Amino acid sequence: MTKFSDLKLDPKVLKAVVEAGYETPTPIQAQAIPAALEGRDVLGIAQTGTGKTAGFVLPLVTRLARGRARARMPRSLVLAPTRELAAQVAESFDTYSKYTKLTKALLIGGVSFGEQDKLIDRGVDVLIATPGRLLDHFERGKLLLTGVEVMVVDEADRMLDMGFIPDIERIFQLTPFTRQTLFFSATMAPEIERITNQFLSNPLKVEVARQATTAESIEQRLIEFRPSRKDRTFAEKRALLRELIVAEGEACKNAIIFCNRKIDVDVVAKSLKQHGFDAAPIHGDLDQSVRTRTLDGFRDGSLRFLVASDVAARGLDIPAVSHVFNFDVPSHAEDYVHRIGRTGRAGRKGKAFTLSSPSDEKYLGAIEHMLQKPLPRGEAPEVAADERPEPAPKPKRGEGSERAARPARAERPRRARREPVEAQPEAVASQPEAAAKVEKPVEPAPAPVQPDPANADERGRNDKRGDRRDRRRGRDNDAPVVGMGDHVPDFLTRTFRSV
Repeated sequence: MTKFSDLKLDPKVLKAVVEAGYETPTPIQAQAIPAALEGRDVLGIAQTGTGKTAGFVLPLVTRLARGRARARMPRSLVLAPTRELAAQVAESFDTYSKYTKLTKALLIGGVSFGEQDKLIDRGVDVLIATPGRLLDHFERGKLLLTGVEVMVVDEADRMLDMGFIPDIERIFQLTPFTRQTLFFSATMAPEIERITNQFLSNPLKVEVARQATTAESIEQRLIEFRPSRKDRTFAEKRALLRELIVAEGEACKNAIIFCNRKIDVDVVAKSLKQHGFDAAPIHGDLDQSVRTRTLDGFRDGSLRFLVASDVAARGLDIPAVSHVFNFDVPSHAEDYVHRIGRTGRAGRKGKAFTLSSPSDEKYLGAIEHMLQKPLPRGEAPEVAADERPEPAPKPKRGEGSERAARPARAERPRRARREPVEAQPEAVASQPEAAAKVEKPVEPAPAPVQPDPANADERGRNDKRGDRRDRRRGRDNDAPVVGMGDHVPDFLTRTFRSV
């Protein structure tokens, strides 16, 4: 059996590997490391969790042990699709290079450009970055890629899903043609195969059997439910999730809850917090400081539930996760294996629950086809009456308007009908006297206002200004107004002789 001591690694690197507790390399490590140390291009096809991070970090550290970095010109470049995966590669580099003097820089979004610029200006041996932030630094003139000796692309299929393939092609064109390229992917999509044919030179293809099975240490359950009404599916699924957590009791020490959409991640996390569960969201739209703080809290046990998108499905190594809940059935069958693989790690037991509604039959069939067996079914717990959301009654026609606020015609108080009153002789006789009693005194007419001599001159000047203004505009106040009835145009009075 091959051991790390047989792979011709640098003694300092080998010492760090032994201290990390590893003795035997995985299949992809045993095949990729020797070829990478020889300077050959490597094309590795392997799923996340097969140890391919160490498969390119160990030869990278060994090769860069000799030499020195220059300012703004990194000696090697590692591309990762997500911030979390890039940060994990950086941690792996720190682990295996602690006895060397190599330097690194992590370029990811959500972090200040200023701190990253300082690291680049000092010169780094290894540059670990996401494609978008790397191009941002390059376009700002803070980075040169002409000194890259080794370039690594990790999780290329994930980058394809996230739309990074054009950025990767551009980055390849900015690096020297003589570089060594290590390319790792879970699948060989046509776009990825085109890139490998274009930018890799006679690569050694290392293909590990595709991971289509789940670990035996994970207990899987598929919870099928039918919503009472289609528009209540989301609310009733949240209530079912809470009942599953309560039913697990103390066995559910912590859990990752996966949703397909970022907006659903926020809603589910907010719903759990409102019902007394310690939960926090993590997805690509959050600031990096928030994502880092949330992950650190989940790792150290201060946070119990992590509601995440597929950004946490790959690359995250959190060994003590007791449960995984698929709030949504993943749209890609491979993501199911990645998601539930967050639990049951390092020989521990784990449980994975998947909530499925009738609209998920297509995705569920793809997962069972990939696994070549049906998912074990489980019984849904009874949702308490106070937990089940009540369907909102449909408003009646006209409700919510001003007309609805008025009382109905039958409820309106009827006005008293006025009956004609016959004039009584005494009342008629007494009317003149009553009118005489209530007759108001006539007020004297106001005295005519005498013109003020001081204002007379001012009024005269205003009248003269108005006359001059009218003359300028072609007006004549004394000219009679002539209409069509008094004046007929000449062309109407002419006679025409017929030819």
